[in-house]
Amino acid sequence: MVKIISMSLPEELLAEIEGIEKSVGFSGRSEVIRSGLRLLIEDLKEKEKLKGHAECILVFVHSKEHEEAFIKAKHRHEDIINTQVHSNLCNDKCLEVFVLHGPAEKIKSFFSEIRRNKRSEYAKLIVP
Repeated sequence: MVKIISMSLPEELLAEIEGIEKSVGFSGRSEVIRSGLRLLIEDLKEKEKLKGHAECILVFVHSKEHEEAFIKAKHRHEDIINTQVHSNLCNDKCLEVFVLHGPAEKIKSFFSEIRRNKRSEYAKLIVP
């Protein structure tokens, strides 16, 4: 059974959805949104499977001016950070790459803290 829902989107996001629709060849905006939701659900299910000791890679991007917003999180989780790479990108952005080893729950907690931070422009946890 299909349910119709309504949602509010900022104009910028709607424009991006319409751009994806045209460039990828989706049949409409609803199909773009359904596809995106499927990806999100698959990604969350993958993270839920993390148990015991885990090894993952965390990648995120933030504005250079918001560096301080992430320093405390990094220090709180330094026991699971094996390697950290920080790179200054153009347009005053920073790329952070972490190789994480440790209890899966701590890794998920670190990722969740980074992803929830509104100053994080991109965050991805890669589970090899």
